[in-house]
Order: sequence, then C-alpha cells, then structure tokens
Amino acid sequence: MAHDHGHSHGHDHSHGFGHHHDHAPKLDHLNKAFIWGIILNSAFVIIEVVVGFMQGSLSLLTDAGHNVSDIASLALALLAFKLTKVSANEKYTYGYKRSTIMVSLFNAIILLVSIGFIVYEAIIRFTHPHPLEGGTIAWVALIGIGVNGFTAYLFVQDKDKDINVKGAYLHMAMDAIVSLGVVISGVIIYFTHWYVIDSIVSLIIAVVILGGTWGLLKHSIRLEMDGVPAEMDIKKIKQELMKAKGVADIHHIHVWALSTTENALTAHVVINPDDISLFDKIKHDLRHRLEHLDITHSTFEAEFVNEKCQQQEGC
Repeated sequence: MAHDHGHSHGHDHSHGFGHHHDHAPKLDHLNKAFIWGIILNSAFVIIEVVVGFMQGSLSLLTDAGHNVSDIASLALALLAFKLTKVSANEKYTYGYKRSTIMVSLFNAIILLVSIGFIVYEAIIRFTHPHPLEGGTIAWVALIGIGVNGFTAYLFVQDKDKDINVKGAYLHMAMDAIVSLGVVISGVIIYFTHWYVIDSIVSLIIAVVILGGTWGLLKHSIRLEMDGVPAEMDIKKIKQELMKAKGVADIHHIHVWALSTTENALTAHVVINPDDISLFDKIKHDLRHRLEHLDITHSTFEAEFVNEKCQQQEGC
C-alpha cells in the first residue's frame, strides 16, 4: 500500500537556481580569455584572407575560414557563460544554463562543416594545382602559431572543468598545429615548387580537426539528449549513496547535465517507516555525498521498505 505522506520531494534551497559548483571555471578569467581570443583571431583572419587572396593559397584561405568558425565558437561560448548567470524564472526554471550544451553541440557541427569545405577544396586543387609564394604563406602561418598557441594557453587551466572551454582549447590547439602544417607546406613550396603539397596539407589538417572534433560532438549529443555525463558512473553513485545511514535501497536514479558544468540527480530512496522523521537528515547526508561526485542539484522521493514502487520504469 502506498503512503502519500511517505513521498517527500526534497530540494535543499542552498542548492537552488543560483548555485555554482566550486569546480566550475571562474567567469572573470574566462571572460578575458574569450575576449582576447576573439580579438587576436579576428586580426589574424584579416591578415590570412588578404594574403590568401593575393597569393591564391588554398591552405591560407581554408585556415582563415576555419579561424572564422573559431571566432564564432568563442563568441557563442562566451554568450553561453553569460547566460548561465541569468536568473531562473517561471518559464525557464533552471535559468539558461542549458545554452552551454547547445553551444558545444553547435561548435562541433561548425567544425565538421568546415572540415567538409577543406576536403572539397583540396580535392579540386589536386587536379588543378597552381603556383604559390611559399615564403609568404610560411610567414603568415608563423603568426598563426603565435596567435593560436597563446589563445590555447589562456584556456589551459580551465579546459578539464567544462566542455565549452575544452572545445575552445581544442579549436586553438588544433589551429596552432594547422598553422605549423601550413608553415611546412610553405617552406616545401619555397624550395621545391611542389604546389600539390598545399592540397595534401589541407587534407592532413582536415583529418587532425576531425580527430579532435569527434569526441566533442559525441559528448555534446549525449548531454543534449539528457544522457549521463561521460565522467559519471551510475553504479558508483548508487554505491556511494547506499553508504548513507538509514538508506535501505536506492532506485529510479536519473542523472543528467543542467549545463556543461552542473549536473542533477533524482532518485527514489527506500527507508524504514520508523525513519520518516529522519528523512531530512538522510537527504542532507545524500546531498553532501553527491557534491563530492560533482552533482549540485538533487531531488529525492521517499519510499517505505514494505511498499511497491509506483513507477515501473527504472525501478
């Protein structure tokens, strides 16, 4: 028999809408990193486009196109971080935190589209290679290594705390590798006039970007579909919660991401009818354990040992 009074939804208000976990990246530092990244990359794109058109270099123009996608992704990631600070309201009860997940997915898609363009152009150039000024290409790409390397460095300390920061870091680190490839192709062209290397380097660049993007895409889709975040293990979470005093069983566990830095959990907690007065204490213990597992929002429903779970799914 179900006991209505036994079902209690617990939500500790100290973990309400405004709560941000200590492990989340610091916004001020990230704000500067994103703005510097946007400014430096915008200036570099202008140089690449001008020289690329003047020299007719595919590798410079594809790199410039890719850098434009980087600027867009940096701007979107910055916007998403700003939105996480916007308060929750009646229509968006979790605020706009989820925008960070949408942005990470959008960024991965932008990268994949840019890979498609690079491959298409490179294949066309294989059949129609034309003379290029290797020295100029190499010098421009050297600037790129500096710009992208420095921007990647700005994100290093926060890259493992959030997938949007990791996305920005990956974009920049890969761009530095890409620029290195362009330097090598410029040097080879300068000394050998072997112009087809421009297309070969473009294809290698595409493969490198694809390698880094695939993981980002899979992770973003998983979060977008309310999947369990990659670093979370439901079995471990259940084991930890079962250690709490007064908990007979835990089932119907759901874990999902509220944003790229915050996770939530709901679960049915089975207790002895005699312990109902202790349920607040039990919840407090469970919440404390979850915080150490990077789950900042939790809701628990109490059930008694002798009653049958009403919700069959996942029970």
